[in-house]
Amino acid sequence: MNWENILPDLEPSLQIVVLMVLLSMLPLIVVTMTPFLRIIIILSLLRTSIGTQQVPPNLVLIGMAIIITGYVMGPTLSEINEKAIIPLSNQRIAVPVAMGEAYGPLKKFMLKQTEIKDLAFFYRISNTPNPESPEDVGFRQLVAAFLLSELRTSFQIGFLIFIPFLVIDLIIANILLALGMIMLSPTIVSLPFKLLIFVAVDGWTLIIKGLVQSFN
Repeated sequence: MNWENILPDLEPSLQIVVLMVLLSMLPLIVVTMTPFLRIIIILSLLRTSIGTQQVPPNLVLIGMAIIITGYVMGPTLSEINEKAIIPLSNQRIAVPVAMGEAYGPLKKFMLKQTEIKDLAFFYRISNTPNPESPEDVGFRQLVAAFLLSELRTSFQIGFLIFIPFLVIDLIIANILLALGMIMLSPTIVSLPFKLLIFVAVDGWTLIIKGLVQSFN
């Protein structure tokens, strides 16, 4: 996307307005164009699979997701800072040029995480010819395909996380049934065992490492 063609020769005051609008949309950009979506979904599914209703709290999960997102996006953010933010703050480039320079590294990251079949699907339903090169990929098709790919990947990883905890629940339920303790909830009994096993295998380290490596 060529932002210079979309926002040509804006007055400095209008450039400031455009910049403020972009800053107000920053939370939306973080959710839709960064690893945040995959990370927060997986962490939420992990909490559900363990069976703890509000532990860790939502605020903690969001904070963890933001920190991991910043770590994964480190090289991309550094490139954006060098190509767009620093020149813009030094008034060497205008806002439209800075937007184009910032979108380049972000586009490269999203293309790396987007599956070809999702990109082809959105090009097909929009009746748009397929791009001849990665540089020709459209903004709206790329963002939509990136979101779909992230949702699929997060639920695939979440399914793998659910399996061992589900096995523990089934084992505890069968034991309670064999003992005739039908009135006792298997979830209450299995929760300490799931926490014990999760801590014993250093579960948080495994999950965080797996999340970071999934973007490679």
